[in-house]
Amino acid sequence: MAVAYRQHKVQYVGYHIGSIGENSPTRVRALRMISTLPVYPLLRLLKQWQVAIAPAPGVCRRSVLLITVLCLGGFAAVALAGATERAARERMMRVIEADVLATSRYLGKKSLTPSVLEAMGNVARHEFVPEAERDVAYENRPLPIGYGQTISQPYIVAIMTDLLELRAGQQVLEIGTGSGYQAAVLAALDTNVYTMEIIEPLGRQAAQRLETLGYDRVEARIGDGYYGWPEHAPYDAIIVTAAAGHVPPPLIEQLKPGGRMMIPVGSRFLTQQLVLITKNADGTVTTRQILPVRFVPLTGDH
Repeated sequence: MAVAYRQHKVQYVGYHIGSIGENSPTRVRALRMISTLPVYPLLRLLKQWQVAIAPAPGVCRRSVLLITVLCLGGFAAVALAGATERAARERMMRVIEADVLATSRYLGKKSLTPSVLEAMGNVARHEFVPEAERDVAYENRPLPIGYGQTISQPYIVAIMTDLLELRAGQQVLEIGTGSGYQAAVLAALDTNVYTMEIIEPLGRQAAQRLETLGYDRVEARIGDGYYGWPEHAPYDAIIVTAAAGHVPPPLIEQLKPGGRMMIPVGSRFLTQQLVLITKNADGTVTTRQILPVRFVPLTGDH
C-alpha cells in the first residue's frame, strides 16, 4: 500500500513539474526527494495551491509549485529529525527507569522523583556531545567529549541528581563541568548551579554551550574543584563528577548543615564507590555507599 501511495504521489507532483523537462536533473532530484515525503499533507497542500495560487505576470505557476514542494521537503526533513530525536529520548527514559528498578536495593527506592524524570526528559543530551557522537547521544552509556573526559551515563546522572533531593531555589556546587550536561539537568530543577572545570578549553566550551542554550541559572568557572568555590558557600548540595581518592575536606566545609553530597570515591584502577554524604547539624557527616561505579579521576594539584 505504501508503494502505491508513493507512486501516486510522484505521478501527481510530476504532472505539475513536467514542464521542467523529462530528463532534467532538477526534475529528477525533485521527484527523488518527493518520493520520501509524507503523502497526504503534501497532496492536500498542493491541491490547495493548485486552486488558490495566483502568480504574478510572467511567473510560471509550475515553477512556484516546484518551489513549494522543495520547501515542504525541508520542513518534512526537520520534522523527521525532531521525531527521531524525541523517540530516542523517550527510549532513554524507559531504560533509565528500568535500571533504577533493577538497582532499587542499592538506591533504596524503586523510581526517580517526578521532577528528576522531567528534567532528564527535557534536557537535550545531543547538544552536549560532539557531532560525531550525536547519533548515539541518547544511548544509556558514557560518551567521549574530548581531553580524555566523558559525559556520564544518563542513568548515573539521574540517580546522582535524584539522591541529592533538591528543591527549587537551592544552591548547588558541581565539580567537573565536562560538557555541561549534568549542570543543565540541575538547572532544569530550578536550582542555582555553580560549576567548576579544571580543563580550561573544556570548561570554556561548556560555559558557552550553556549560555547559548539558555541555562542562565548556571555560573561556570575554570579552577581546581578540590578546593570548591567558597565565594558562594554554603551549598545545599554538592555533586562531584570525577572519582577522588578521598572526600575533599574543603567540600565538606562548604556543605550546608543538612546538605548532601554525591561523590565517587576510589582510584582509577580499583573499585570506585558512589558515596552519599549528609552533613549533620553539628558538622559531622554520615556516609552511605550506593553502588560501584567507574569515573575518570579528579585531577589537580592536590
